[in-house]
Amino acid sequence: MNNNLKAVIGWGIAAVIVGFVMTFKNNSPDLLVASTFIKILGALSGTFFGFIGAMMGDAIRRFTQPDAFFTSGGMGSILKTKLFWMVGPQCIGLVIGAAIGLALVIQGSTA
Repeated sequence: MNNNLKAVIGWGIAAVIVGFVMTFKNNSPDLLVASTFIKILGALSGTFFGFIGAMMGDAIRRFTQPDAFFTSGGMGSILKTKLFWMVGPQCIGLVIGAAIGLALVIQGSTA
């Protein structure tokens, strides 16, 4: 299986988890009074937008990732830098996308 396909599947699974956790573990007043249908729709919307955000983060990572790292903090600093460039932009895009997807559904249902 291609590494890119594995990454897409992995970020898709992460988007499902983040979308549903962000919906059903949220104590927002608008979400607490929402119907079950709206909550499920919000979770699905959060999943979709979260996946799109993760893919945009991956595209940004591929474009901006430096070829070399220069740190003065030792091995810990190198590990933090490498970990950030492996998953950082994708995670940021995933969370922002899931939050936007959920907010669109919840604000649309209360308007």
